[in-house]
Formats: sequence, structure tokens, C-alpha cells
Amino acid sequence: MWILLTLVLLGAGALAFRFWLRKQAHTKLLSSELTKRQQAIIEQSVPIVGRLPTELRGKLEGKINVFLDQIQFIGCDGLEVTEEMQLSIAAQACILVVNTDTWYQNLRTILIYPDAFKSRRSERHGYVVTERETIRIGESWARGPVVLSWADVEHGAIHDRDGNNVVFHEFAHQIDDMSGHTDGVPVLNKDQSYADWGRVFISAYERHVRNVENGRRTVFDAYGAVGPEEFFAVAVEAFFERPASLKHEEAAIYQQLANLFQLEPICWR
Repeated sequence: MWILLTLVLLGAGALAFRFWLRKQAHTKLLSSELTKRQQAIIEQSVPIVGRLPTELRGKLEGKINVFLDQIQFIGCDGLEVTEEMQLSIAAQACILVVNTDTWYQNLRTILIYPDAFKSRRSERHGYVVTERETIRIGESWARGPVVLSWADVEHGAIHDRDGNNVVFHEFAHQIDDMSGHTDGVPVLNKDQSYADWGRVFISAYERHVRNVENGRRTVFDAYGAVGPEEFFAVAVEAFFERPASLKHEEAAIYQQLANLFQLEPICWR
């Protein structure tokens, strides 16, 4: 009995020590700066980083270090993953969580294709299951992986004011899914109301669907009419890349996202 108890205690102690080591490593990474070379790569490939307020730069670099330590990047269709690809994706993904405690805890793998890729998905309508193949530039799965087209990642990062960014879009889905459902309702901050969020987003989504049906262009990409989860993702793209237009057209959406991310990109210069 005593031997069994001793083994249990030793096992528990070993697990606690491993957890402590991981926590120490995580804390060290969060407080670490990128190298000058890494900073230069990000400044050139992800220009939105240059508009971040000074007080957010250190936070971003620490989270990029954690992201790079956690994530395995895998090239597909013969693509050789470079440091620039890793830094670009990490920087864009971490901008979304730079000022909150939200983290991509369950994500371990990112697949990168050279360009748009084929994806096979199953759709269920009652008892009927239909499989179809589509061409996509990005995908986000509930517990990973995230799948990205490098050509579109690169284009989205450089053209940082057009409201189209595949990394922001797919990682918005990752944040959305942290609630347990990818439905356009992420885990909100303590000072946010789910009732207010639902009222604001449902109303804006319904307007967006009507606008798309009538051929009216707005700050939101038309793809957001597919469903509330896609509307949330395109709203996140607009929030970071076209904040002034978003606040002008849909001030309530802008404010909900500002509260969620604890950021004011409309003030970034």
C-alpha cells in the first residue's frame, strides 16, 4: 500500500514539475524580444504591425515567440516552409490576441499550400450526406489544423487596407470555436453582454444578407452572407483593415469587436 501511495505521489510530483517547467518556459517566451532580423522580416511582410501602438509591440513579439514554439508548420504540394512564412503567419495570428489573454491553446499544426487548394467536405441534409470538392484559400478546423494558401497569406498581409486577410479570417474562426461552437459567438470578456452581442450581430448579419442579395457593396465581404460564423470572420477582417469604414457603417459592430479584442485599430497610425 505504501509503495503504491509513494508511486502515486512521485507521479503527481513529476507531472507538477513538468507543468511548472512549461509555465516557466511560456513566461520566458512571452517576455522575449524577436531578433533584429525577425523584426525586419515582419516589418517588411506584415506592414500593419508598423501601425501598432508602441505599448503593444513588446506584447506582440512575446506572443509570436510562444506561437512559433507551439506550432508546427508543414508545407504541402512541395512547398518548402521558410522563416518568412512562419513569421508572417505568426504575426498576423497574434495581432488578434495581442491585448487579451485569449490563446490558441488547442492549435498545434498549420498546413501551408503554395496557392489555393482543393478541399473535400461533407454536408448533411437530414439523412442525406453529400460530399463536394471546393477550391479554398484557407480552412480552420475546431482543434486544428489551420490550412492556408501562402499566395493569399502574402497578398493579404501586404494589402493591409482592403479588408481581405485570410489569416485574420481563419484565426477568427479559431477564436469563435473556443466557445465550443463555431457560430459567430466567441467567448466574450467579462464586461460584455451576450444579449447585446447577439442583438448587434444578428441585426447586422441580416442587413448584410439583404445587401448581398440586392447587389449592394458594403464594408463586409459578400462571403459573410454564408452564415453567422462567416459574418463574424469577415467582420474581424474589416475591423483590423478597414476600421474607419466599419465604424462609419456599423458602429455597434466596431464597438463589440473593440471590446472583444481590447483594441482600437481606428486610432493606429
